Amino acid sequence: MSPPAFGRVLNMLRTSRRASPECASQTPTFVPVNDSQATTSNDAQPEAFARAVESMHMAKLRPEISLSTVRPPQRLAPFSHAIGLEVIREENDTQSGDAFGRLIVLHDPKSDDAWAGDMRMVAYIQADMDDALAGDPLLPNVAWQWLNEGLEEGAAEFRNLGGTVTSTASERFGDIGGPSRAFQLEMRASWTATSEDLSPHVVAFSRVLALFAGMPPEGVAALPKQL
Repeated sequence: MSPPAFGRVLNMLRTSRRASPECASQTPTFVPVNDSQATTSNDAQPEAFARAVESMHMAKLRPEISLSTVRPPQRLAPFSHAIGLEVIREENDTQSGDAFGRLIVLHDPKSDDAWAGDMRMVAYIQADMDDALAGDPLLPNVAWQWLNEGLEEGAAEFRNLGGTVTSTASERFGDIGGPSRAFQLEMRASWTATSEDLSPHVVAFSRVLALFAGMPPEGVAALPKQL
């Protein structure tokens, strides 16, 4: 994918959740769409793309992470499909922040030399961080390693992985709800899928999201936070 096109995808992903200051701390909402809305092209879908999309929804995720179909970006590839993942917190969990992600598959049967393949994955994750973790200068490097290891250990077939990790701090002033200081970690990445089976990519992405959210490993109960 060319740099301008990649930038447009990332801007779409960011602005789709960007809220007013009064709503900045609310849980993101993913609006499910039907099959006709889930693909950008009205042309007959190639069988390879249809199988790839189906495999995305066959991924087995931990119960604390929900998956829904969301609107994909427009005019970036002949065919595209997008899913949204978010961490479901317990009702009595008032200390953990929000964590959500979106994963898009772009398909161009004619391929793109920059992709080195005909299916490109575009990923975005955003998660609230506590101040102690957000202040670690190694956090972006660690977060990027999470993605590398997640794809490799999850047996996702891919090449040409690239992206950025950004740690931000915000100060709230005046009559705005939420804590006076807020910290967030964002990841933007893309890679070329070299197999039609995208289930491992979705599973790997969900595991990275869980790490961003500070969730314990599957099957391990989280210790109660100290007041």
